[in-house]
Amino acid sequence: MSHETEPRNPEPHNPEPHNPEPQWVPGDAEVRDAAITDFARFVTERNGVAFDDYRALWEWSVADVGDFWQCVWDYFEVRSSADAGPALADAEMPGARWFPEARINYVDHVFRHVRGDVAAIVSIGEDRADQAVSWQELRDRVAALAQTLREKGVGVGDRVVGYLPNTPEAVVGFLATASLGGVWAACGQDYSAPAALDRLGQLEPKALITSGGYRFGGRYHDRSDEIAAIRKGLPSLVLTVLASGDGSANDADTGVLPWDEATAGSAELTTTAVPFDHPLWVVFSSGTTGLPKGIVHGHGGVLLEHLKALSLQTDVGRDDTLFWYTSPSWMMWNFQTSGLLVGATIVCYDGSPSYPEKDSLWEMASRSGATVLGTSPGYVLACDKAGAVPSRDHDLGALRAVGVTGATLPAASSLWLRDNVGQDVPVTSISGGTDVVSAFVGGVRTVPVWPGELSAPYLGVALDAYDEDGRPVRGEVGELVITAPMPSMPVRFWNDPDGSRYESAYFDTYPGVWRHGDWITITDRGSVLMHGRSDSTLNRNGIRMGSADIYQAVEKLPEIAESLVLGVERPDGGYWMPLFVVLTEGNELDDALRSRIRDIIREQASPRHVPDDVVLAPGIPHTRTGKKLEVPLKRILQGADPARAVDPSAVDSPELIDWYAAQLPGR
Repeated sequence: MSHETEPRNPEPHNPEPHNPEPQWVPGDAEVRDAAITDFARFVTERNGVAFDDYRALWEWSVADVGDFWQCVWDYFEVRSSADAGPALADAEMPGARWFPEARINYVDHVFRHVRGDVAAIVSIGEDRADQAVSWQELRDRVAALAQTLREKGVGVGDRVVGYLPNTPEAVVGFLATASLGGVWAACGQDYSAPAALDRLGQLEPKALITSGGYRFGGRYHDRSDEIAAIRKGLPSLVLTVLASGDGSANDADTGVLPWDEATAGSAELTTTAVPFDHPLWVVFSSGTTGLPKGIVHGHGGVLLEHLKALSLQTDVGRDDTLFWYTSPSWMMWNFQTSGLLVGATIVCYDGSPSYPEKDSLWEMASRSGATVLGTSPGYVLACDKAGAVPSRDHDLGALRAVGVTGATLPAASSLWLRDNVGQDVPVTSISGGTDVVSAFVGGVRTVPVWPGELSAPYLGVALDAYDEDGRPVRGEVGELVITAPMPSMPVRFWNDPDGSRYESAYFDTYPGVWRHGDWITITDRGSVLMHGRSDSTLNRNGIRMGSADIYQAVEKLPEIAESLVLGVERPDGGYWMPLFVVLTEGNELDDALRSRIRDIIREQASPRHVPDDVVLAPGIPHTRTGKKLEVPLKRILQGADPARAVDPSAVDSPELIDWYAAQLPGR
């Protein structure tokens, strides 16, 4: 298979040019004061190489990834109890070896920042006053819980799991586990017991940290029965720590300790130095079919990647408050928690972003003094359609960046953020995944923001777009690939002893090159357009199209709350491309609206993108991390048994699956 070094430049599939004006351009002060500018100066002084702009810095970072990551290690003064060895001892993918002699612990780099002037965590809940956890209090709780775990026999390599909402207890549980050299994994309490066991049960954990329930949308969800079922399904447990709920169940026979007892005492925090690639946590794939994949990441890879991504790319530091709306089920929880690595205050919120008002997330951002707020394209669109004006209704004076991920951010939504949140607030749309627990591409403080685009690849990410023959392409849709190793690529998959599942997941298509499964276009200015997952590609008459292009067009219409497009190959060789739409309140899907939908898709995407049918749907099902359920529903409409095509416990609205199955002609 050919891997040319120079991209070819054929005619793009989409005939519409994409050359918008930037919606935000960094000023001289932003460039001068950005952390990435300071890093570039550091590299220049160390290596004698000057960089005119971010693109030049990025090109250097991927031309010699070993030297780049050594500079990251040195710039952030990463601590190792032994000489770390060469940054990149083996560059082969899969199987790259980083800092082979290093002995480190992620937790050491969190508590370098202990101080008394700001909180480490701000905790917000729907039903209670905001609470602050100081850095000293966080360290004390982590030390005490680590001691409790140690006394129960939890040590290096043992697994501790969380079944928790997004509260400080989840952060404490993770840090205590990591300090011992244990392995953390968690999921949110919106998961049923069977869904949680599909994930956590694979790990045979020694300890469970849980909470009696969680709040969402003004209602308390008691999880006592689910917790009992999870404990019964985890015979390896020696300890359960209950963060809230019935604190009376603490006799020796039950193996349950209340949170206050498990975190009492005045233990000193001691950490266990582990190898660079020693497992830090296991995060799970969406798991819509079969058992979810357990993706194992190491202490060192996460540490370096998150220092880079948070400090250099997102420009988060000791003076910042990072608030990303997330859940312990989603890798963005891991990412936000790593805000502690750079000394930032992080915000844990247990509840709905739309309760009690549609724009409540913005109110919480104001209340917490968030300087960086992270949300999803779906939430932004919902605020737009609700007529929210956050900058008018809330004090967002502290806010200096908005991050968006989970799906493609349409240009219209990016411009809405500019006009309704702040002209001087850059919108950082990022894309990456659980696979590297970070982003491949996103924003940076020294590069403009163009609506509908991701500004640049991250440093150290050798990102390219390949055609089906493994040739780089520009100006047209290609597969997102990574051509050089990253330290946060998985150490392995859980229960994959020979690495075959790992290799087939990323390296089967282009040997030695990571294929991520996204369609992208790289523009001539180096920015990136995201077109959706390549495994749910629309393919009409041999022309590949991304579903995101259709969503960006049709969801601009005020009548459309959300949409889902599927490309269904028929047994007779035909191709059916229906568009399912959910309407906003008070609207109906008549011929006039159908015509408007087709017209806007034709004008803003292309005639090829126009669906065969526009179908009114009662809702759009998603994975629990918010991704539209395109691939399983496509399989169902091709005739697959719904029970085999999708695991209902991994879906936010499983009751919708039968409705979509009924849309298959002949059913």
